[in-house]
Formats: sequence, structure tokens, C-alpha cells
Amino acid sequence: MWKQILEIDLSSQKSRVLEEEELFHRTMGGTAAGTHLLERYCDPSIDPFDAGNPIILSIGPFSNILPVATKTVALFKSPHTGELGESHAGGRLAMALYNAGFSAIVIIGAAREPVFLNIYNDQVEFLHAGSLWGYSSSATERVLRGRDIGAGGKRSILRIGPAGERLSTYACATVDTQRHFGRLGLGAVMGSKKLKAMVIGGNRYLTVPDKKKFKKYYDSLYDTVVASGEMKKYHDLGTAGNILALNKIQGLPTRNFSQGWFEGSEQISGEVFGNDHLSRQIACAHCQCGCIHLATLREQFHKEHGFKTFQVSYDFELIYALGTNLSINDPKCILKLLHKTEKEGWDAMSVGVTLAWATDAFLGGLIGTDETDGLVLRFGDAETYLESMEKMSRHATPFYKDLEKGAAACSRIYGGEDAAICFGGNEGAGYITGENAFTDWIVGVRHSHLDGAGYSIDQALLKADMSLEDQTKKLASEAKFRMLLNSLVICLFARNIYKPEIIKEGLDLLWRPCAQDELDAFCSDTLRRKYEFKIKCGWNPNEINLPKRLTEVITTTGKVNPENIRRRAGIYWKEIGLTTRRS
Repeated sequence: MWKQILEIDLSSQKSRVLEEEELFHRTMGGTAAGTHLLERYCDPSIDPFDAGNPIILSIGPFSNILPVATKTVALFKSPHTGELGESHAGGRLAMALYNAGFSAIVIIGAAREPVFLNIYNDQVEFLHAGSLWGYSSSATERVLRGRDIGAGGKRSILRIGPAGERLSTYACATVDTQRHFGRLGLGAVMGSKKLKAMVIGGNRYLTVPDKKKFKKYYDSLYDTVVASGEMKKYHDLGTAGNILALNKIQGLPTRNFSQGWFEGSEQISGEVFGNDHLSRQIACAHCQCGCIHLATLREQFHKEHGFKTFQVSYDFELIYALGTNLSINDPKCILKLLHKTEKEGWDAMSVGVTLAWATDAFLGGLIGTDETDGLVLRFGDAETYLESMEKMSRHATPFYKDLEKGAAACSRIYGGEDAAICFGGNEGAGYITGENAFTDWIVGVRHSHLDGAGYSIDQALLKADMSLEDQTKKLASEAKFRMLLNSLVICLFARNIYKPEIIKEGLDLLWRPCAQDELDAFCSDTLRRKYEFKIKCGWNPNEINLPKRLTEVITTTGKVNPENIRRRAGIYWKEIGLTTRRS
């Protein structure tokens, strides 16, 4: 793997290459290396919009070399939660970083005027982006891909939409064809730095040490990805196939998590999207699965047969956030809401949960038409939600400006905390499966369903009993193991392919030999460092806040007991080795 970091200072418009052999020998890459760099570059006490907040992009020793090692990790201080910001994205970015010859890029400082970066190997151009400021995420990519600035089709383009420019705390950063650093506000951090986009490419390659041994290892992995059933469901229906599956077990969030069953699920299932709306499937660079599903959205803009046609990405989390959770049962309406979300550059889960909170607040009388500029919010009314998004994009009233800060921030202003489905300030993902899912979101480093996959433990309980203690130990064990997967930076869809013994064989070939006890210590240390950073930012692990709404809803595994959540958190901290007592 590459042992260099590219450091880019937007304030001075200078860059330099740092040799970091010891860092990558010790930390592998990805999330572990990124966490060390965050400790080095970021003062935890700073405001997330301070120029001192770094953006760190990192890849691992398997990136661009092995199948489905396709992700890039971004680390920063989150403007949405005020503590650790970490998000992962696919597309061509990992390949482009590899081709440029770096295992990490660190961006510091802030530009005085809008800029975009053109990076080719170690050459960095700071180019004026005034004409792009205000452009949608998709239009920005179109313009930049049309420019002759090197690297051809292998370039990766990372950019923000207007939401990032407005410093919406849940603005995302978009990579290539509708892949995203979706969560925790990387787009807003880029906006605060006046960084509209980055174009990354290069022509550098590394030689594999033992080609014969490598080929045998690679072929085995490749065959597992393309010929076994491990990745099949992601290729066929994609995660949208979870709509009916979760609905069947009462685990599908509906109308702001008020129930786990949606009466319109059959109309917006993965099967319906696949049969009636799917236009094509694409893959991230060096992925053989092709899980990215794009639907066609055709809209009339003039009565005399004037139409525009768009391709809109969809998956389970998007259909949940802007479908079931808003009680929308029309695929075309969901695609319209997703298209608007994509153009603005919002995190779809955050904007969907925030609109659901706003609907409950309106129906409960906490806000009225003065706040909504005359709109009557009600579940199932897609056109009004679209109008609300339009008003958010131009801050039509102070209320719409507040909506860009998320459900937790809005509930502190207008009330309705019980129905603000947030964990550590981050809006919830699409699962009402039970205590393991909710515990995962409360204690997880990213407050995400991807931290420990608690939702899958809940679902396993439908088939076999397990003690509460063993469930929580399993959650903690998975959270630690994901430190290894995310340091390599493997797509988590392939987590059942990259088993520990297979990873060790790959590390022997592409990093260095590593005993199991060393890997275990590596995972524990990486996870502990993240929690220590969060605590330094002001996060308190003793605050176990579960929205009251989630204590009332019937989940896949029944009603949730808040005392059990606290007990689970205590077991989790013990397993992680985190001391929660604070002076």
C-alpha cells in the first residue's frame, strides 16, 4: 500500500506530500489511520465550522486491489452532532486515491472564495469555483466531468450541493454517480471551507509482491463474490428488497416510527421498483456486484410534450426515509422527493426523519401555518413535502431554516422531543426491530445502524433465544470487528465473505503478517480512540436518551424496556473497555 499522505491547505493554497510509513505500518489504513490523523489535526474543542476542522479521506491496503474493497472513509468533526464525524462512500474515489498514490488526503484551512481542487498524482490545482457556487450536486458533476482536466474516465468527483453551501448540518458530499458521504454533515464542513468540489485522479500503480500466490487468493475471492449467493440479493433487488421483509416482521418505520407496519408497502416494494422503475444497475470501481439501482423519473415541464428524464438512485434506507416514514405509497412521488434531496445535497435519512418530526409537530399543534408559510403538513401528502423542501432550500421562513439543522435541533426550539427520532443528535435508520437496534444507535461511535448491526441481532431472536448479556456482547464484538473491516475499507455488504482467516491471508500478501491477538488489540484500540475523541468533544456516554416514541411502539421483538437499554449500555461499555464515570 502507499505510505504517503497528501496534505492540502486551502488557506495558503499550498500542498505537500508527507511520508508516513510508520503510521500505516501501525494503523493499516482506512478508519484506523483516519482516527490517528483526526487526533493529530483536529482540536476536539473547536467549532465544526472553524477552518481548523480537517477533512480526512483514507483508504486501506486492499483498496483498488481486491474485490469489493471499494469504500473510502471520511473523518471530521461533525456539525450535526458536535462530535466524531465519520462517513463512508463508494464510487470511484478509492480507486482515484490509489491511482494518485496516496492512502490519505488531509484538507485543512479554508478558502476565501469558492474553489474546487484538481488533484492528479501529487499535483494540486486550486481553481475558482464561483461559477459553480449554487449549482446542484448533479449539475456540478456534469460540468466538471466535461472539462478536460486529466485522468479521463478514471477521475472521481466529490462535490456538494446548495445545502452544503448553506451549512445545513446534515448536508452530504456526493461521489460520482449518486454515491454519498451521507451522514453527519461532511457537505457542510466542505461548504464552510468554500470547497465546492474535488476532482481526483492519477496514473500510479503498485506491484503485487507474490503474483502467483496473489492470483490464487484473488481468484478465490472473486469466485465467492460472483458465483456464491452472498452478494446475489444486493445485485437483484438491492436493499430495497428489505421493504417487504421488514414489514412482515413489524420492523419497518412508518409515520415517524409510530408503527412498524406500512399498509402501502406492497406498492413501494423492491419488487415494484425493480419491475416498473429500474433503468439500470451500476457498480463502484472494482466491485463485481452492481448493487447501485437507478430508476427513471420522467417529469413534464411544459404542457406541449416537454419532458425531462432523470435517473434517481434508490435503496431501502431511501425508500424508508422518504416513503414509509412519511406514509408515501407512490414510487413516483418517492422518486421526486429523492431527486430533490439529491439536487440539494441533503442526507436522505436526516431530511426524511426531520420532515416526519415536523408533521407530528404540526398535527400536535406545536407549530402552525405561521411557521410553515401556509402549508398544512400531513402524512401521505407528497406534494406538500416537496413544497416544504423548496421552502427549505430558500429559507422561506425561520422555521424552514431550522429544518436544515435536523429533528433534534428543531425539537429543542419548538418542542416535540418525544417524537424526534434521533440518537446522539443523528436521525435514526430504517429499523424498528427492538432493543439491540436502539442500543446500537445510542452507543455506536457513529450513532448508525452500521456500527454494530443491532437490527440483525434483533431479527435473529425470532429464530433462537439469547440472553440479554450475550446479545450485547455480540453487538460489542461486531462493533470491534468492523474496525478491521473499515480499516481495510471493505464494503460491508461483503462482510460475510471477508472472514477473519481470509483477511489474515490478505494482510500477509498486501500489508504484513499479523497474529490474531494483534488484530484483536488493533480493533479494540481503534474503537477506544474514537470514543475518547467523542468524549473530548463533550459527548457523555452516561446520557442514555431514547425518544419516548420508541418506548411506545411495538417492535419486531415487542415493546422496548428503557431499563434494559441502560443495562445493555453498561454491558457494552464494559466489553469495549470504556470507563464511563466522569469527574
